[in-house]
Amino acid sequence: MFDEFSGFVAGGGRFSCSRPRQCFDTGGCGPYHARAMGNPLRDSRTAADLASVGQVIEIANKIGSFESLAGIVEADLAALDPDKVPSGWRENVVLGELQFGYADADGCVPAVSGSATVAVSAVCQRCLEPFQLQLNIEPKLLLLTTDEAAVGHAEFEVWELEAEIFRPQDIVEELLIMALPFSATHDNVADCKALSPTVTEGKMDDDSSEELLRPFAALRAQMQQNEKDPED
Repeated sequence: MFDEFSGFVAGGGRFSCSRPRQCFDTGGCGPYHARAMGNPLRDSRTAADLASVGQVIEIANKIGSFESLAGIVEADLAALDPDKVPSGWRENVVLGELQFGYADADGCVPAVSGSATVAVSAVCQRCLEPFQLQLNIEPKLLLLTTDEAAVGHAEFEVWELEAEIFRPQDIVEELLIMALPFSATHDNVADCKALSPTVTEGKMDDDSSEELLRPFAALRAQMQQNEKDPED
């Protein structure tokens, strides 16, 4: 395809010309091919790759994309009557940032620091009512495989990578799961119906007492066991 140009020259003459039409980021007029944009949080990389370029990853992912975390939350909410389960709980967004680099001046010890926060729907183990539980993490980790070691760097915790290649999302997800309390309860006592003046202190029916034995810790342990023994 060509673009046509025309005009007048001195003396009344007229000219016309044409040139091949150029298309953005293509060779000639072929279709535009943009490189597929990946999600750096979910892309598998090595710690050295991320640290060497000082990778910064912005986190803005829905709980539903963190499958293990979502599974634990879903199992906890299953204790509620269906009409009490918060709608759209999977849409809550994990927000934060990860910064990769080296903990040492020689560039030998990959590390990551940052923060992430999210409000997850949970069941209060006192009143058995749903509420929003705020989770906050501030990782400062040395990223080492099981056969690696680092001396010093007391300000960091060692995070052992099961494999050289990993997804940053997996670290964020595991840290959020570790941040879940053993027994979730309302932060504000005034919001907890079990502690309100209308409830006799220390008295709950038998069914409620049984449900209190369903903390996040038990759900997390069960899911981890299922991952180890998928055939069961």
